[in-house]
Amino acid sequence: MSYKGSPAMTAPHSVTDVRPSPIAGTWYPGHPEQLARTVDAYLNRAEVAPVPGRLVGVLAPHAGHRYSGAVAGHAFKLLMGRQVDIVALVGPSHYAYRGAVLTTGHDAYATPLGEVPVAHDLLERLRADIPIETVREDPEHSLEIELPFLQRTLGSFRLIPLAMVDQSLAVAEALGASLGGLLAGQNALLVASSDLSHFYPQGVANELDAVVLGAVEDFDPVGVVQAEEEGRGFACGRGAIAAVMIAARALGATRARVVGYATSGDTTGDYSRVVGYGAAIFYAPA
Repeated sequence: MSYKGSPAMTAPHSVTDVRPSPIAGTWYPGHPEQLARTVDAYLNRAEVAPVPGRLVGVLAPHAGHRYSGAVAGHAFKLLMGRQVDIVALVGPSHYAYRGAVLTTGHDAYATPLGEVPVAHDLLERLRADIPIETVREDPEHSLEIELPFLQRTLGSFRLIPLAMVDQSLAVAEALGASLGGLLAGQNALLVASSDLSHFYPQGVANELDAVVLGAVEDFDPVGVVQAEEEGRGFACGRGAIAAVMIAARALGATRARVVGYATSGDTTGDYSRVVGYGAAIFYAPA
């Protein structure tokens, strides 16, 4: 099954100031047709129950597609058939920049599937609420890795890309509240990008990841952040998850459901030091 048209279909025209991809060809396939085939395969293989209501946001992992693509497919498959104008994509910054929250200075993101335009008008409105630093030609993967899935399921949309350097609860609450206010009345989707525990044996990872995913399913953003602070569970994008949950609640979501989980060991067969991957949805019940 194919999804939103041909592989290069996202932007109706090219813009001059495009963020070059630092990970195409390494973290995911660099050839458009190959990338479209692999993403479509993850989506096709995902078996997930329909959303029992209005889908407001999703959580997806951000490792290389080889490792986390199958789990991500469970969240993104539920976007099929949707038309979305704005995607607010929130992940962690794996690099130490000045400022608590970052966005891009470019006009679009590039993947082999096309260009994704950045909604700078909405970013400026968001910046009026909270400080956001601008970066260019950044090496961050946590946002870009989700784009091919969004391109293959949604087709055209505008992007609000946000990377959190400071993932404290205070910053997550401020960002989530601001996003909720910004996107009220918009045809928008929230996406949280995060992996779970890193480099524990499989059994330990399963226990740690269950704590975080339990807080996700309980719709408890405070619990997601506190799990890391108390050493009971780990998520590299804990602040991003919390911010998206807070924004989703402001937009009417009251329920969450974990729709996928695996570890890197399920791909490599090495269960001695694994990374955990989870997928979830946030929705307003029908």
